[in-house]
Amino acid sequence: MKFGKEFLSQMVPEWQEAYLDYHNLKAILKEVSISRQPKAPDASGKLKRKMSLYRAFSGLTTQRNSPRKQDDAIITNIVHNGSEESYQSMFFMSSDRGGGNEVLFFRELDAEFNKVVRFYKKNVGELTVEAEELSKQMDILVALRIKVEKPDVASNDVDEPVDLAGAAASSTVNSINGRSTDCVLEGRSRFEITQEVETVDEEMEAKEGNSYSRKGSRGTTQTIQEHRPASLDLLPHVRVNIAPETPVSTLKYMVASSKAGLSYKKTELRKSEELVTRALIEFYQKLQVLKGYSFLNILAVSKIVKKYDKITSRRASKVYLEMVDKSPLGSTLEVTRLIERVEAVFIKHFANGNRRKGMDILRRKIRKEKHGITFFSGVFFGCAMALVAAIIVVIHLRNIFESTGRSQYMDNIFPLYSFFGFIILHLMMYSGNIYFWRRYRVNYSFMFGFKQGTELSHREVFFLSTGLAVLTLACVLSHLDMEVDLKTKRFEAITESIPLALLTVLLLIIFCPFDIIFRSSRFFLIRSAFHLVCTPFYKVTLEDFFLADQLTSQVQAFRSLEFYICYYGWGDFIRRSNTCKESKVFEAFYFVVAIIPYWIRTLQCLRRLIEEKNVMHVFNGLKYFSTVIAVAMRTGNDLNMGMTWRNLAAVSSVIATISGTYWDIVCDWGLLRRNSKNPWLRDKLVISNKSVYFAAIVLNILLRLAWMQSVLGFREAPFIHRQALIAIVAVLEIIRRGIWNFFRLENEHLNNVGKYRAFDSVPLPFDYDEMV
Repeated sequence: MKFGKEFLSQMVPEWQEAYLDYHNLKAILKEVSISRQPKAPDASGKLKRKMSLYRAFSGLTTQRNSPRKQDDAIITNIVHNGSEESYQSMFFMSSDRGGGNEVLFFRELDAEFNKVVRFYKKNVGELTVEAEELSKQMDILVALRIKVEKPDVASNDVDEPVDLAGAAASSTVNSINGRSTDCVLEGRSRFEITQEVETVDEEMEAKEGNSYSRKGSRGTTQTIQEHRPASLDLLPHVRVNIAPETPVSTLKYMVASSKAGLSYKKTELRKSEELVTRALIEFYQKLQVLKGYSFLNILAVSKIVKKYDKITSRRASKVYLEMVDKSPLGSTLEVTRLIERVEAVFIKHFANGNRRKGMDILRRKIRKEKHGITFFSGVFFGCAMALVAAIIVVIHLRNIFESTGRSQYMDNIFPLYSFFGFIILHLMMYSGNIYFWRRYRVNYSFMFGFKQGTELSHREVFFLSTGLAVLTLACVLSHLDMEVDLKTKRFEAITESIPLALLTVLLLIIFCPFDIIFRSSRFFLIRSAFHLVCTPFYKVTLEDFFLADQLTSQVQAFRSLEFYICYYGWGDFIRRSNTCKESKVFEAFYFVVAIIPYWIRTLQCLRRLIEEKNVMHVFNGLKYFSTVIAVAMRTGNDLNMGMTWRNLAAVSSVIATISGTYWDIVCDWGLLRRNSKNPWLRDKLVISNKSVYFAAIVLNILLRLAWMQSVLGFREAPFIHRQALIAIVAVLEIIRRGIWNFFRLENEHLNNVGKYRAFDSVPLPFDYDEMV
């Protein structure tokens, strides 16, 4: 793989604009190569400029750090403007053939390099502040551990505070041999500096051997005879800042007038430890990513200047890379020291001194693809196609479309199996979403909050969908086969119980507690679903409202579940008949199950309005509430309650359709921006082919209109059964939702990119007075 593609693949998606623009610099070098060819004009194509613009120094001053050697093409300079530094180079051979393009190359290279340095320094500063905050949180946590588990310890015993920022280590390193932290400038290697820091840290940890340690996560502790506990005087100044996790705790939190002080309970300690652990892991991974950012950009600079040397046969790379080594980007000492301090603190306080265990928790986990998944996905897909062909043959042999039992089958059996068809199609659309999210580097796993190493790939989701498809189609075929075979026709109870058995198997797989069939993902789904049930007592996160949006496209699946209960609970399923539509209870729940997903989204918008104070959530909530009214009116129309219901359904459906379509395209997708760089789209797009966005807009509008079919008089057709027509409309809505999913998450991804949000913001458990 060429470095350009490797460079792009290794980027943090949310930081993409902060990286060196290697592609643009490479394009300029291509122009340099063309302009240096014999009989070529002095400056070619679109990069042609007046030479007078580039003869001067690319910066603002002519101060030099070192004299120019005779064979060097450039000199470099570091300009100090207060606390800011800029790195600049000066090219001396602009009068040569193609010299204008070479000056432009170094000018662009300087601009890109300074952009990278500024971003790196900004992040180092933020991480240093965050390290100081985490140090205070660790001091409070250690003191709380002692108070909860060793309440008889005297409060005047003081331990050395946790110092993640490593200020003491930094000053010690700075004072060694009277040298500063910029030891690289004095010819010392980065390895020597790291070794020196490690030595200093080991000496400090030896002096801090009286600090508190704790074994495991269940509250058991080691003996602390040789340890001196942290100061307990700060605990009265601390208030708990733990978000409620259950509906009951949420109600208690809402009733409380202010944040409560510490209660010194084990549950409080456990929750605090979980939050601090997550914060340290997230902080550690930020450090690792920032260190990788530094390395990758230095490598890109090295590659591009060496490519320049190769094209022009000049000597510029050595001089330029010397300047890079003198920059903050060239010495990641601060980040390296922070990484080592976090490792030491985490291993000491959360891994009982076990380095292997601690590092296994801290390190980023990458899920490995398995060839078996790909193989069985193909096998299941082939089997599904074979079963479809077999079903078509059986239907043809029985001449079902012209048989007298056609309506009976469609009214009673078809809704039972169509439920699984809706789920299979939704899984396949989600598999396609994941494929395209990965292809266009949309960081879906971060935005959904998946635990590292547990997110499913598109192959695994496709494996699940094809596996369920094979199981469902096999049941359909066996159901039809038992009807054909006279020997098995007398087992009506067994025949008609096949769909119920299939549903039971599916529920057992979803709720299976054993570590099989992607348990982590199943439990993630169950947890999110429980949050929806308890809306609005949980904080609304992206994965929660995204799942609720998926459920709004599965209204017919909810109604199929309702039919399961009615058919097998009160229906005469052995004779393949039911009286569900004659039941007032069934009609009432026919309303309710259709409204529930939209009502959940309305409550989520209300919760977000209270927390975020954003008026946009009011309009979003009104949109879903209008859909609730429309669905209620449509349901009344479906139950043939009269012309009044039909007129109300038509008016409310038009309003809901227009508002929903507008919100999808303008708010959820961020498109139709009149003054954007891409007319009628948005400034940033992940797909280069703009026609894809316009096609998606048109498809969304058309598929939204299909949602209105029941109020436009197309509930019946001579060539198709009503249940089949309902299923087709439900399928179109699932397809629309699958298209919506990609562009919705693309827009969310670009919002994260614009704000450089590449990591979760973990709430810290303690608030404290400034004196702490």
